[in-house]
Amino acid sequence: MSERGKGEVTLGDAINKLLKAYKLDDKMAEMTIIDAWEEMMGKAVANRTEKMVIKNEVLYLTLNSSVMRDELMHGKQVIIQRVNQRAGFEMIKDVWFG
Repeated sequence: MSERGKGEVTLGDAINKLLKAYKLDDKMAEMTIIDAWEEMMGKAVANRTEKMVIKNEVLYLTLNSSVMRDELMHGKQVIIQRVNQRAGFEMIKDVWFG
């Protein structure tokens, strides 16, 4: 290996280090989850979701349907599992509904 090759870093690694340095990696992961919400939860849930925020390992959901909110309250563990699986790490530990 040449001298030049020893210090080389992939573009992906460089971007990840930059995101971590500026503490943007969590925000990027949150955006990935928000973008995949319909795929994870289905069109009916996505259409009734008005707001999603992830803060301190809690997913805060605002829904425009009390019936949907009641149904999802009973399925909190499924939501937590799907979000964490999609994120690739334990991103959330709880879900709160507003």
